[in-house]
Amino acid sequence: MRESESPPPVLPGMPVIRWSLLLLQAVFLVSFVTCNDAPPVPGDQLHIEKTWVPELCPRTVTEGDFVRYHYNGAFPDGTKFDSSYDRGTTYNVFVGKGQIIKGMDKALIGMCINERRLVKVPPSLAYGSEGVAGVIPPDAILHFDVLLLDIWNPEDKVQTQSYYKPENCSRTVQVSDFIRYHYNGTLLDGTLFDSSHNRMRTYDTYIGIGWLIPGMDTGLLGMCVGERRIITVPPFLAYGEDGDGKDIPAQASLVFDVVLLDLHNPKDGITSEVLYMADNCERKTQAGDYIRYHYNGTLLDGTFFDSSYSRNRTYNTYIGKGYVISGMDEGLLGLCVGERRRITIPPHLAYGEEGRGKIPGSAVLVFDILVVDFHNPDDSVSITAQFKPSNCTLLSKKGDYLKYHYNATLMDGTVLDSTHQYGKTYNIVLGSGQVVMGMDIGLRDMCVGEKRTVIIPPHFGYGEAGVEGEVPESAVLVFDIELLELIPGLPDGYMFVWNGEVSKNLFEDIDKNSNKEILLEEFSDYIKAQVDAGKGKLAPGFDADKIIENMYRNQDRNQDGKITEAEF
Repeated sequence: MRESESPPPVLPGMPVIRWSLLLLQAVFLVSFVTCNDAPPVPGDQLHIEKTWVPELCPRTVTEGDFVRYHYNGAFPDGTKFDSSYDRGTTYNVFVGKGQIIKGMDKALIGMCINERRLVKVPPSLAYGSEGVAGVIPPDAILHFDVLLLDIWNPEDKVQTQSYYKPENCSRTVQVSDFIRYHYNGTLLDGTLFDSSHNRMRTYDTYIGIGWLIPGMDTGLLGMCVGERRIITVPPFLAYGEDGDGKDIPAQASLVFDVVLLDLHNPKDGITSEVLYMADNCERKTQAGDYIRYHYNGTLLDGTFFDSSYSRNRTYNTYIGKGYVISGMDEGLLGLCVGERRRITIPPHLAYGEEGRGKIPGSAVLVFDILVVDFHNPDDSVSITAQFKPSNCTLLSKKGDYLKYHYNATLMDGTVLDSTHQYGKTYNIVLGSGQVVMGMDIGLRDMCVGEKRTVIIPPHFGYGEAGVEGEVPESAVLVFDIELLELIPGLPDGYMFVWNGEVSKNLFEDIDKNSNKEILLEEFSDYIKAQVDAGKGKLAPGFDADKIIENMYRNQDRNQDGKITEAEF
């Protein structure tokens, strides 16, 4: 399909092996024209019939454009003389530069991609009176059924069209960034040649360092995460004259429908955004602290990958000891109880190029966290007096019997328990192991009527195990306490003491039947009588019968169930 000269050139792309057959066809055609009435030659008039025009036509062919098109070439009687389809490749040529016959040069002007035209070319705009030996008879009218597949111009640049852009776009793609994106790649006529969606895996690459075709390196710049963009790349910024050797033809314009999922730079650190700050923040997390927190974990495009809430269990860990990814180790510093924070972690501070589980390789991670509590293994019990009566002379000590009310919560305010809901006090002997060690410490040196807030770290509370269904693992406990009654206890190590002088005839006093033997019943009756008379005192808060039974057994040296005077 070149403009005729003397001698006329052959049609471009016409296989040499077909010449003999075509020559015989031409001889037949010449004889046919000679023996029959030939159709009239339309002079210099070019006839163009648009057989199909797409609804959208953003660009039409102009002089100087390079086009790729398919065609079937036939004579008016329908006899085919050439076809690009038969060769399995489009015809590629500049328009308006004399590289094809004049009729086609004119007929291609104004065409849209995917438009189809039937072009009838008179001899004066085709191969004239000479024709092409063995192929095109002299003065032949030529019919071309043309389908346009591609247009570009050497002056073209990469074209981008964003058809969705998120409202919040705090960062855009820059040179040297690493991105993860999905794409569908098509030719200009819509033919699909590749898709990351089909592989179910993003395309991951650096920008601006030559890992991509130049057109994509340019077209991806300035995108936001979540943005969707059409990038049209001319062939000289794509795969050029050779194509890719597989699905992309030579001189093909490429169209990429891209959605950006992830973006970071190797120089990035973590970013933290405070979403909510508690009103009172007396202490912030430091390296070495143990923290309990909830989180939702997503990728940068919002794809969910994990949540502690879904497990109904906090994530518990030490900070700054490498127990978590390095980005989280850093992001958890400087937090208050009750604070909500968004921590964005680049992959080199997370799971790197390999990823893990639902987390793809080279993925930026976003954690929305809520700090439930934290403590340090060196923490002691914290005691804050909320109210202290003016007359506060009798202070609680080990062995005292205490009656008090309390409200128990976690550090985030979650209610654990309250004596008020039961309508009765909680009663213990201080220092006897009846409560956790932290409470034992927190109740010391209190006076009746005093109110305190006692904060107990888990190593003074219920430890790493907690109490199933009641107290979480490694939980810091907060008790608001009011001491209502204090009964002084006995000296350390004593369960019974005499108030005043002890009878010199104690054995006889207890041995009521004077049989020189004291039974448990006699012993118990006597001790209780002394306590009732105020002459003796049992340790408060314990079972009196058990104390007395224990005292009796200590005197019954041979454990025969009776105490003799010698044993006593």
